[in-house]
Amino acid sequence: MDYGLVLPNLGAGASPEGLLAAAEAAEDHGFTDIWTTDHVLIDRENASDYGRLFEAITTLAWLAGHSRVIRLGTSVIVVPMRNAVVLAKELATVDALSGGRLIAGFGVGWNTKEFGNVGMSDRFHQRGAYLEETIAVCRHLWSGTEAPFHGRFHDFEDYTFEPLPAQGADLPIWLGAREERALRRVGRLADAYHASATKPAVYATRIPIIRAAAEAAGRPMPRLSARARVELGAGGESFYTMHGDAADVAAEIRAFAELGVDHIALAFPARDPDGIRRAVERFVAEVLPLV
Repeated sequence: MDYGLVLPNLGAGASPEGLLAAAEAAEDHGFTDIWTTDHVLIDRENASDYGRLFEAITTLAWLAGHSRVIRLGTSVIVVPMRNAVVLAKELATVDALSGGRLIAGFGVGWNTKEFGNVGMSDRFHQRGAYLEETIAVCRHLWSGTEAPFHGRFHDFEDYTFEPLPAQGADLPIWLGAREERALRRVGRLADAYHASATKPAVYATRIPIIRAAAEAAGRPMPRLSARARVELGAGGESFYTMHGDAADVAAEIRAFAELGVDHIALAFPARDPDGIRRAVERFVAEVLPLV
């Protein structure tokens, strides 16, 4: 199992110091990657979770210069709220500047009010199609081709695109998804499935849908990843959390592994530097030996 760390770029108490502490702790303890969460202009109803949020791509660009080898991921970018060409440029730039360490996590989003706040109300009802075309735009531009691109939302012929990402057109794209249509998209287009707040029993029901779509498209089965909150010593919550003592959390990780999941991005509640370090150190010392 590979472990990633969800960065504290959101919520009350999010700070540059906390972000740096998290990135350093992840590298020091051998985590494979760090992940930012994305929202842009959330409604007041969801402000307690997402009202204070360091922008996902900019934060990774900053941390690329404060880290050495750890990979940098977005969990996940709400693609339909963005211009696909600008997004392709931003991601290519981060990958080039970081020496090929980027993972592009994409999703369609869920908050209708936020779509309206950024002037994308109409796109909310086309967001699946827009996401698919954005993937095509990114792969096209990242490949270095100068061939025309003619799509439903984007049309360009006379252009140049540099610098290319260090990983080229193979820069990995991971997709978040819940509904069947979106899960089939994972199988057809993604390098990995990145589920959020999903317990193993529910995750298991989604894998056959992804596998069938991948086989129908003549593609290999995407990698399987999960993002999960971890609260050692805490009780249960309505939002899926790996909680309880170290043995309980280790058992939950083993349940994911039995499904074929080989990557988990861990989200700890702490936002302050010392709290983040203690949470990571406790997980490594108490949980990992039991997995």
